[in-house]
Amino acid sequence: MIVAFSVTPLGVGEDVGEYVADAVRVVRESGLPNRTDAMFTSIEGEWDEVMDVIRRAVAAVEARAPRVSLVLKADIRPGVTDALTGKVATVERHLSAD
Repeated sequence: MIVAFSVTPLGVGEDVGEYVADAVRVVRESGLPNRTDAMFTSIEGEWDEVMDVIRRAVAAVEARAPRVSLVLKADIRPGVTDALTGKVATVERHLSAD
């Protein structure tokens, strides 16, 4: 599965980058395939391992913020691996065919 998620600390002011970095650090240290962009961090793996990483990423932010918002979007497709890069490669292939 791939899960795109966003963890936002609330009640800490406008500059939240250092809090988000705490969450991204947890994801990167997990060893699971991942990618971070301006809006979401995506992580790929089995259900339990992905959800555990997300839980720990939220906990890292929650440790320093009085309130946390979490947004999740999941693509659950058993038996598929490397979809994090494969999906992007498919779109790029179609774009280059134009």
